[in-house]
Amino acid sequence: MAQAASARIASLDLIRGIAVLGILAVNIAGFAGPSASTDTPWLPHPATPADETEFALIFLLFEGKMRALFSMLFGASMSLFVERADAARRDGERLQLRRLGWLGLFGYLHYLLFWWGDILFVYAVSGFVALALRRLPNRALLVLALIIFTLWHGWGMVDSRADFTGTLSPAAQHQAMQATLSHMQAEMAQARLGYTAQIADKLATAPDWPAVMTVYTIGETLPLMLLGMVLLRTGFFAGDWPRRRLLAMAAIGLTLGTALTLAMLDWTWPRYFPKLVMPDILAYWAAPAHLLMALGYAATLMLAAPRLIESWLGRRLRVAGRMAFSNYLGTTMVMTAIFYGWGLGLYDHIRPASQPWFVLGGWAIMLGWSPLWLVRFRQGPLEWAWRSLTEWRVMPMRR
Repeated sequence: MAQAASARIASLDLIRGIAVLGILAVNIAGFAGPSASTDTPWLPHPATPADETEFALIFLLFEGKMRALFSMLFGASMSLFVERADAARRDGERLQLRRLGWLGLFGYLHYLLFWWGDILFVYAVSGFVALALRRLPNRALLVLALIIFTLWHGWGMVDSRADFTGTLSPAAQHQAMQATLSHMQAEMAQARLGYTAQIADKLATAPDWPAVMTVYTIGETLPLMLLGMVLLRTGFFAGDWPRRRLLAMAAIGLTLGTALTLAMLDWTWPRYFPKLVMPDILAYWAAPAHLLMALGYAATLMLAAPRLIESWLGRRLRVAGRMAFSNYLGTTMVMTAIFYGWGLGLYDHIRPASQPWFVLGGWAIMLGWSPLWLVRFRQGPLEWAWRSLTEWRVMPMRR
């Protein structure tokens, strides 16, 4: 039992470490420019061939896949937390409710103090719903997750079909484009403000933004959390799945997911990643490919885990995953300090083709500081703060 628990933690941390690094590869466009630049390389400026190639590679390898992995891991970790608390004869659900409440506060502060792209608030709200459903049998959880995922994204596809098929009227296209440009200009103006001025502007113009993001994304986040719970409970992360099943999951997920993603690139790239269509493609049309590839990545990593976990790189990925909360918020602090007006002011100065250098720098920081920190301390700084708040007492920090 102890060996299984240890293996489960190791695999969760390994995959989480890869996911938190991969999320930076996607988020860098949102740090370096307005949110529209995460949808297309053609905003806010015309793209070069190198910019388009960088965007296509991120779309193929990381976009949506890392977020799906992170969401599934969150659901698995949440279920594991409750199980272990219950096994220790504590009220696991009550502790998890408190934990999610604090996470929601962390998420709102993340948005308010630093960056518009927070996912922690969304995770907290989705987690409350997932927690209420966790007592369902595995089969019921799996079916419910697939139904929510399919209906949510199917509705989005139907709602956006006029954009996707090019049948939207010229007047409607013009109106939509003007709204996009207006929002983009407001974001760019805000990003160039000083630190306190940015906070004041968010409170004045969009104090409810994390709630808005939750409304638009819970239909993706919640079912992925439920899938993560099912994977944990069926022994996926503990290494209990037969190798043949993992190989099948890896082959099917990566083959079909990659084929669907390449088909979308084949449609969007010759059309210069159309500005009005790309948000709907990323949010809805590409979702099945994202899920398939995320499952394929997870299965591949579980196949590689026995050797990878003990390698030099695997050990660093594991500790980065153990400190995923600190690393996620830490990269926001570093990148906003580099790009925003209150920092170095590089916002809107770094083209997409040059942004991977900042990603590599962020990866080096996460893989470098995480093992150094955990040599001296039991947890990452934000993990420790979160745990102390959940327990409502100061937890031991130093080893």
